[in-house]
Amino acid sequence: MKNHADLNLERKLKPINVWSLALGSIIGWGAFVMPGTTFLPKSGPLGSAIGLAIGALIMITIAMNYGYMVQKYPVAGGEYTFTKNTFGRRNAYICGWFLGLSYLSIVPLNATALGLVSRKLLGGVLEVGYLYSVAGWDIYAGEIVLASLALILFAALSIKGISVAGWMQTVMALSLVASVFILLIGAILNPQVELSNLQPAYPDDKSSWASIVAVVAIAPWAFVGFDSIPQAAEEFDFSPKKANGIMIFAILFGGFVYIAINTITAAVMPWETFMAKGYDWPTGEAVEFIMGKAGLIFLGVALICAVLSGIIGFYMATSRLLYSMSREKALPSWFGKIDPKSKTPKNAILFIMAISLTAPWFGREVLGWIVDMSSIGAAIGYGYTCLATLKTLKTNPQDHKPMLKLFAIVGAFFSLIFVLLLLVPGMPSYLAPESRICLIIWSLLGIAFYFWSKRQNFTL
Repeated sequence: MKNHADLNLERKLKPINVWSLALGSIIGWGAFVMPGTTFLPKSGPLGSAIGLAIGALIMITIAMNYGYMVQKYPVAGGEYTFTKNTFGRRNAYICGWFLGLSYLSIVPLNATALGLVSRKLLGGVLEVGYLYSVAGWDIYAGEIVLASLALILFAALSIKGISVAGWMQTVMALSLVASVFILLIGAILNPQVELSNLQPAYPDDKSSWASIVAVVAIAPWAFVGFDSIPQAAEEFDFSPKKANGIMIFAILFGGFVYIAINTITAAVMPWETFMAKGYDWPTGEAVEFIMGKAGLIFLGVALICAVLSGIIGFYMATSRLLYSMSREKALPSWFGKIDPKSKTPKNAILFIMAISLTAPWFGREVLGWIVDMSSIGAAIGYGYTCLATLKTLKTNPQDHKPMLKLFAIVGAFFSLIFVLLLLVPGMPSYLAPESRICLIIWSLLGIAFYFWSKRQNFTL
């Protein structure tokens, strides 16, 4: 590994910045639409809450492994670095190849969600300049311009310095949490909101067990983002020992936001009656019912902060992964170039921006296929990290952490389950045909790049 000064990142991230980075990456557009599309229809109020809580506990189990490995390797790269140092470069390449797409695809996913915010809260004011449709998704010039401006602006902020991006992320994460708290308090104080509206606790056509499992099966993807913390380890302005607590705290707050928004949506009137009305966006209708237009303003703030913080968070996570792979000669040296003034991986950020700028032209349906497929990258990253923890504990018997060993085994098991949920027909998260095709293409590209890289004398 090179230690030349121009390859060094700056240690400027405070614990609050890192917590905000993780929470902003965990909470996105989905937290505000899934109550109406997924959680309540599939699981009801209590089934959703229990399923999300179980999902959060599973992710905390996996996060314990990340906390241990960050202490061993407090440098950029996260899962890639852990895998390389325990299982070698070939396994690290597999991990990095799939994880990289998992991270990168969420950047344009959040940027294009700004158009959805416009459609939900501003009456589709940006649905101007109709261009064409892709897979049933209408493409508008107005929404492309907005997404592109956001991608360019936050790329510039990310290049300007980790301190600037970190504090911007902190402001948005705190604003997100504050807005959700205000909405929750508004719901509690509204006399028409009653606990009886949350009955029945589960859908009438499902058992309690089936209702809970339906959400547990998709909950892991709801918490993707906590693992952005290890990617920033080289920029911590504090002891890496604190990373474990920060990740757990971020996952818990993420679970709170999901459950709070879901409960608010369900509590305005008997929830089955409310869902039967067929609202396009039940959460928005519920908030307006509880707090009027003022509530929609707070909801809009929460939505925008969630979307924008996701852009910043995954710009950071993806660029540090690419930077780390370049530094280890798994990618061309161009990706590892550091801006001499801001000490950020400028070229990696510009690459992410360039790829992301193409996404709005294909529409969210196509982008969704790629994001769904790339979810396997997150599961691969989880699995490698848990297995790396097991091996590292074995080679460091002086650490003597029997409970962590159990967490590593459990985490590796659930990582395998996450992969099977995506790849086994009939499973709740089984990939759509389009996503499976994307997975095959990305896998073949990875194999081709691997052999091309060896001919170019990259160290793989």
